[in-house]
Amino acid sequence: MKQKGLILTLCFVLLATVASAQNDTTDATKMKEEPAADYSKDHKSIDSTIKALYDVISGPKEKKRDWARFNALFYKGARLIPSGKGQDGVTRARMDAPDEYAKRSEPFFQRNGFYEQEIARKTDVFGNIAHVFTTYEARFSLEDEKPFMRGINSIQLLNDGKRWWILSVFWQQESKESPIPEKYLMTNN
Repeated sequence: MKQKGLILTLCFVLLATVASAQNDTTDATKMKEEPAADYSKDHKSIDSTIKALYDVISGPKEKKRDWARFNALFYKGARLIPSGKGQDGVTRARMDAPDEYAKRSEPFFQRNGFYEQEIARKTDVFGNIAHVFTTYEARFSLEDEKPFMRGINSIQLLNDGKRWWILSVFWQQESKESPIPEKYLMTNN
C-alpha cells in the first residue's frame, strides 16, 4: 500500500513537472521581455541596433558595461559565437548566450580598455530578416593610433513588426591566413 502511494506521488510530481515545462517561457521562439530601462531607441532600425551593440561593449577599463542594455538587444535563445584557430591549429567556435558572454567578458573589460568600432558594413535584408557583415577594429584606448585587432562580425537580425532583435553574432578575427577582403572594407548601406 505504501508503495502504491509512493508511485502515485511520483506520478503527480512528474505530471506537475511536465505541465510546468510546457508553460515555461524559455522557449526560443518567444521574445525576451523588455527591461525596465527604456532602450527602445537602440532597436528602431538595423543601424541603431548595430551601433548599440558596439557602444555597449566599448569603454575604458574598470567601467562596468550596461549588460541590461546589451541583453535587451537579443532575441530569446540568441547566441554570440567567437571562432578562430587554437594553439593546436584547429579552428573552433564557442556558442554563448548573451549573459554567458557578459560573464566571460566582464573580467577582461575590468582589466583593459576596449573599444570596438565599426569601419565598414554590408547589409542584406529580405522581409523581416537581415544579415549584416560588419567589419570592426578594436583598440585598448581611443587614443591608440593602430588597432590591436580587426575582424568581421556576421550578425543575423529579426524584425518582429515592432523592433529589430539580434539572433546571432558570429565573428572571426583577421589573421595573416585570413586578411579582410577589400569588399568588406567598404560600406553598402
